[in-house]
Amino acid sequence: MATIRTANAHWEGSLADGKGAVSLDSSGVGSFDVTWRARAESSNGLTSPEELIAAAHSSCFSMALSHGLSQAGTPPQTVDTKADVTFQPGTGITGIHLTVRATVPGISAEDFQSAAETAKVNCPVSKALAGTTITLDATLA
Repeated sequence: MATIRTANAHWEGSLADGKGAVSLDSSGVGSFDVTWRARAESSNGLTSPEELIAAAHSSCFSMALSHGLSQAGTPPQTVDTKADVTFQPGTGITGIHLTVRATVPGISAEDFQSAAETAKVNCPVSKALAGTTITLDATLA
């Protein structure tokens, strides 16, 4: 069965001087303020579309890697993934770099690297972002 998750954004004013908020409606976790300055310069306690993409990508990748490792008979103890989404004003998102460190008993470094590459290509968020260059640094902890 398919699931639908919903977020809403509200914006007031021009791009450079305006402000807005994005609410995570499905979870009810909250509403988060956004501005152009927070996106293109310093975050100053606000979020951005790129940070939200980074959150989605790091969590999706971690789940995909955990699933792949478990299916191969080497379930992980821990998977920690950081996603760095690069935004260039005037150009857009220019890349995503995933850094994963995992504790996986009984797996070789080569098999772990292969599982991480497979997760990078096949996690649903990676597929949705296929028009962006995604790089990976995967290491066993």
